[in-house]
Amino acid sequence: MSRAIRIALGACLVVALAGCESDTHQTDSGGVLLRVTDFDGLPSVVSVTGAGGLITIETLTLTNISANPANPTSELQSIEVRQVEVTFRRRDTGQRLPPPFVETVSLFVPAGSTADVGNMPFMRSAQLGNLPLSDLANFGVDRETGSAVILMDVTLRFFGRTVGGRDVASSPFTFTVEFRP
Repeated sequence: MSRAIRIALGACLVVALAGCESDTHQTDSGGVLLRVTDFDGLPSVVSVTGAGGLITIETLTLTNISANPANPTSELQSIEVRQVEVTFRRRDTGQRLPPPFVETVSLFVPAGSTADVGNMPFMRSAQLGNLPLSDLANFGVDRETGSAVILMDVTLRFFGRTVGGRDVASSPFTFTVEFRP
């Protein structure tokens, strides 16, 4: 009889757990996508000697998009953005790169809505003061390539979490910058 009770209790536990997961899935179903959908004031040419230790994007718009537009959205799909990561890739023949830029942000993007970010930094002195950009500032040329211009792709990604507890990463947003002395 003891074995029968354990089997019955185990079956009840499985049913209860399945029911809990189903309820959570129904209220936060489908997931969301985070995208940069608009921007203004992207720098295309930057003087490393005149940057002053900070380079920004004038305005970025982040949009919270339902992954399945046929399903209704809920407040649990709102996103709390917590971090931005910026990486760099050379478009010229050089191999040296500034270190990635990673910074904590605090931004809320409601489900199915947008949030604007003003004066979004994407480089600070940690990037400008390291190779290869420090070569431009100190010597007027990139000593690796001999060029007075460094052409790089700048890629931003935002990371956060929905109110319902799902991790979210934005799709990469890339633009090109020409760095000069």
